[in-house]
Amino acid sequence: MKNLLVFGLALMISVVGSCQMSYSTKNKKAIKYFEEGIQKERELAADGRPNYVGAIECFQKAIEKDPNFLEAYGMSVTFYEKLGDYENGYKTGKKAVELNLTGPGSSYLYYKTADLAFKTKKYEEAIKYGEQFLKINRNPELKVKTEEIISSAKFALKSIEEGVEIQLVNLGPGVNTKEPEYFPSLTVDEKTMIFTRQVHVPNTPDHVPGQEDLYISHKGPDGKWEKATALPRKINHPMANQGAPSIGADGSTVVFIGCQNVDGSYPEGYQGFGSCDIYITKKLGNKWYPPRNLGNKINSFHWETQPSLSADGKTMYFIRGDRRIKQQAMVRPDLKLNVGDIYVSYLSENGEWSAPIKLPDNINTPHKEESVFIHPDGRTLYFGSDGHPGLGGTDIFMTKLQDDGSWSNPINLGHPINSPADEATLIVASSGRYAMLGSDRPGGFGDMDIYQFNMPEKFRPDPVIYVEGIAYNIKNQEQRLGAKFQLFDLESGKEVVRSQADPVNGEFLVTLPVNKEYSLIANHDGFMMFTKNFTLTVPENSEESYHLNVPMQPFEPGSSVRLDNIFFDFGEYTLRKESYVELDKFVKFLKSNPSLKVELGGHTDTRGDKERNKILSQNRAKAVHDYLLSKGIPQANLSYKGYGDTEPIISDEKINALTAKEDIEAAHQQNRRTEYKIVEILK
Repeated sequence: MKNLLVFGLALMISVVGSCQMSYSTKNKKAIKYFEEGIQKERELAADGRPNYVGAIECFQKAIEKDPNFLEAYGMSVTFYEKLGDYENGYKTGKKAVELNLTGPGSSYLYYKTADLAFKTKKYEEAIKYGEQFLKINRNPELKVKTEEIISSAKFALKSIEEGVEIQLVNLGPGVNTKEPEYFPSLTVDEKTMIFTRQVHVPNTPDHVPGQEDLYISHKGPDGKWEKATALPRKINHPMANQGAPSIGADGSTVVFIGCQNVDGSYPEGYQGFGSCDIYITKKLGNKWYPPRNLGNKINSFHWETQPSLSADGKTMYFIRGDRRIKQQAMVRPDLKLNVGDIYVSYLSENGEWSAPIKLPDNINTPHKEESVFIHPDGRTLYFGSDGHPGLGGTDIFMTKLQDDGSWSNPINLGHPINSPADEATLIVASSGRYAMLGSDRPGGFGDMDIYQFNMPEKFRPDPVIYVEGIAYNIKNQEQRLGAKFQLFDLESGKEVVRSQADPVNGEFLVTLPVNKEYSLIANHDGFMMFTKNFTLTVPENSEESYHLNVPMQPFEPGSSVRLDNIFFDFGEYTLRKESYVELDKFVKFLKSNPSLKVELGGHTDTRGDKERNKILSQNRAKAVHDYLLSKGIPQANLSYKGYGDTEPIISDEKINALTAKEDIEAAHQQNRRTEYKIVEILK
């Protein structure tokens, strides 16, 4: 960037550094006003910033004395931009280029005018002045930047023409205040939100950024968000920033960012490796536990921020940046430096996070990526960037993970989701039907507010639904259990979720893709392994959850539990491959509990020949028995028996009372099963 002809800054240095400066004007009064403007910039305004307003007034007086005073136009444009007054900056630049002024830095005015035209949504003018600049420019770096402006302006025009209709709704005073609110994170049931609020620090100027803390809000019975409250002091520290939360699918795990104190030390209870690190905290019942640093594979000397956990809790996306570039970018935001890139890390079987991998170049650009969010479908990634063609500032993009592990080329969410202002911190509800984002667009409660809008169909993720339930002792339902459980896609055999019920209240909450058949396997010390087979289908546009309780049987001789994911073809006793997921987990369970002697029982329904049913059930129980032996379970701990149709769960009398064909078949299916029974508990 050092080779860029940054007109205003270079000119200011030249003027101050040399009393022999040669101007494009000979008008002494114009020069006098101009140099007064340079001095004004050194003064501090009431808000504590340089007195840009006073300086611009002097430059405008200089232009009145000589309407062709090139340097006065250039400095006016530069200072208007520093003030964020892009409209007047554009008007001043346009006036200068239409005068066809020549001299050092005159070509740069074409570039800045194109840039400010884009920032003020004058996209056709941005293309016009950008193309004029390219005809006279000799700077290769400015050529690239101008081509980006032209490309983005053309995209903006097309996006507006093809724009979708959305209804942007402010979340209201329960969440938003005069302070900035951003980085929302939703539980999968969409009833609880944790977000970042920037709280003003007493006795500091208004323009100084506030203290970032985490706040939580719950959706009330009326559908409105209730007044947010700060998370406890053990998480929010008064001398350092905490923010950018991501709630795990279980609703009790939160990863977030914790930063150093102003003096470079870490807050009480925190340990860190860089300026900002990723931490994890858990809530059991209503109690939040102290945060823990995720370690030096994830966190570095530089800074990590804006994590997003996948629904299965085994993949985490986040932003990593160079702290030196970040410091430079804070001084020169106009340079569009590469402040951060998107990385991904995977949770291993031993509970450690892998070394992060940078996402490919079709996602990460030489500029800034931020605000990454992985949807509960595990495939759709949303992120902010100012490096891809867009409508200005930071735009939001979408990409999808392909079957071969690659990422699709990002799609800009377009107008009106994106605007010339900064859009970031987008999340999409598990239903996919609406999204939330933080935006500083006009009309809110304060600086940046959190908004909700209907997500257009073409930008929606794959449909998922949340599964909720309670794990408990079947002998005493008041005893809730923190059972560990896994969910498998039966077709692929792949684990899709690994989680744990809350040890205090036994509740669990996970998200799963719809229209698939699943196997659930749950374990808890002192209890028999519980299994369940279910197909997750929901009506289109349904917002209902799928309820699935986990009643667990304590170890007692004579107690039996159904192995719900053992499959045979009709009339056969050869195990189908879908059975191996559950059988392998059962092997692990038996090896972890070597004191258990179990009987494997085969059962059929009451249809067909009784003797044949008994032989079939015997052979099926033996097939399971033999598989367990082959995996190392001692023969002394195993036995098997075929019960045929002698122990139905649903009697013929009850089945005969059913009228619907599907209900009758489901009842017979309940009777066809493989169970294991505790015969003896060895001392």
